[in-house]
Amino acid sequence: MTIAAPGRAPDTAPAPGPTLALACAAPLLALVNYTVPAATLPQMVRDLGSGPTGPAWLLNGISLGLAAALLVTGDAADAYGRRRVYLAGLWTLAATAVAAALATGTGMFVAARVAQGAASAAVLTAGLGVLGHAFPGGPGRLRATGRYGAMIGLGIAVGPLLSGVLATAVSWRAAHWVVAAASAALALTAAGRLPESRAATRRPPDVPGALLLASGLAALVTAVTEGRAGWDRPVVAVAFAAAALLLGFFVAVERRRRLPLLDLGLFRHPLFVVSTGGALVVGTVVVGLMSFLPAALQLSRGLTPLGGAVLLAGWSGVSFLTALQARRLPLTGGGGLALGLLLSAAGTLAMLGAAAHAPWARVAAGLVVAGTGSGLINAALTRLAIESVPAHRAGMGSGAGNTARYVGSTLGVALVAAVVGAAGPRTGTDIALLACALVAAAAGAGIAAAARLTGLGGTRPPAPAARGSR
Repeated sequence: MTIAAPGRAPDTAPAPGPTLALACAAPLLALVNYTVPAATLPQMVRDLGSGPTGPAWLLNGISLGLAAALLVTGDAADAYGRRRVYLAGLWTLAATAVAAALATGTGMFVAARVAQGAASAAVLTAGLGVLGHAFPGGPGRLRATGRYGAMIGLGIAVGPLLSGVLATAVSWRAAHWVVAAASAALALTAAGRLPESRAATRRPPDVPGALLLASGLAALVTAVTEGRAGWDRPVVAVAFAAAALLLGFFVAVERRRRLPLLDLGLFRHPLFVVSTGGALVVGTVVVGLMSFLPAALQLSRGLTPLGGAVLLAGWSGVSFLTALQARRLPLTGGGGLALGLLLSAAGTLAMLGAAAHAPWARVAAGLVVAGTGSGLINAALTRLAIESVPAHRAGMGSGAGNTARYVGSTLGVALVAAVVGAAGPRTGTDIALLACALVAAAAGAGIAAAARLTGLGGTRPPAPAARGSR
């Protein structure tokens, strides 16, 4: 007989080895799929006949789906079963990857990528929820969250390289066929090996909250994406206004819900604020910057698409190796996040002049330092996403952190692209590098100070009491 820990249903007892492998496959597959267009955008634009804003949507379509669905799928995983949501996400990802591979126009491809974002959201949140259930604490959790975080770096490294090689040998469409096959294979494996887990009490779905959050974040991503073609366009102003209105309604509704999709009371807990706020900063000044840097170097220094993929792989490869070893450092989640942000800032500063005539050796050294910081960040954010919420809401913690990270990455790419477009590839890239380094350093210093004052360790916030209508 299995006795469940408080807040968890006594489903299938987890087998740590296979469970860890399958949970860690989630961010690896999701990030490979997320980054595959990075090295093949010019070919895709030509084949799909994309218009002026088409390239931005080819890249950001998946971000829209992720931002809109992460909290919703995390809540569904907690309520209806993390294994069930994980498998549903994988099969949907396989189907939508086939649709992307067969796309004949920009609209069809973007629609497939939006659906892929929602599917990736299900896989990511359910995978981290499974991990939190299988490793409730201690050294086992540190090892598990470190490996999960490491897969983020590995996925970012593999995605552009895979698509670049396949595009050279076959077509840009080949990478999407590989994603489809990998998703189906992983689903078949997980169906027989992954244990089921869910919250002890099934929560009724928060339909108003889910609709308001999804539509508000979709409006925000639309505004940022369309803004890359001109921030003074009416569509951008309308989308920003809609985002503010819808997200404002979301906050008002959630404050009155008895069992909300996102418990706003968690923002009174320092660990949750650091987890979600840190993820937003990381998405903006780390992921957003590094997503655009290879393109900036292609414009300014004639770097080839495959060369840009190799450059990104160097940074993310160091990130992968660092995250694997992060558990050996005597750091709390907050301390690891602070140190990672400070190292990312130092590495970014070392890359000043990368778009002009800075020696490639200095650029490479900056990438190594920034990659080390990114590895610590990925391990820390994975750990904080689980520790910053009550035990039975691990899916919500994953959804909140990942939503902040992907919304931040969309904002970061748009802002860096706007700066580079306004000031030119060389000057604009230096301005973006300096600004991102300063923000990362300020955030790292602030989190370090908070960690010294409050500990920001693994003290989990208490489960909130259900609220009645006001």
